[in-house]
Amino acid sequence: MSYMYDVYDKWEGAMLSVRLPEDIEKRLEALAKATGRSKTYYVRAALLEKLEDMEDLYMAEAVMERIASGEEGVSSLEDVERELGLAH
Repeated sequence: MSYMYDVYDKWEGAMLSVRLPEDIEKRLEALAKATGRSKTYYVRAALLEKLEDMEDLYMAEAVMERIASGEEGVSSLEDVERELGLAH
């Protein structure tokens, strides 16, 4: 069995339906009851956290591709310290 949630963003007016397996629904329900927060609060918080992680990963992969192709250079810590006047 799965559960369907509609997550509404009051600032953007966007709605998203999410289907959850029963085990996740039970965990979400227990967390919401234990903390007094809504299930929607936790769904939104989890989505934002994961989205930020995925964006960071995408940006890191893009930089690595530019470095591998020679489009972007790298500097050693010693070079950066010297350029900033931090060398010992």
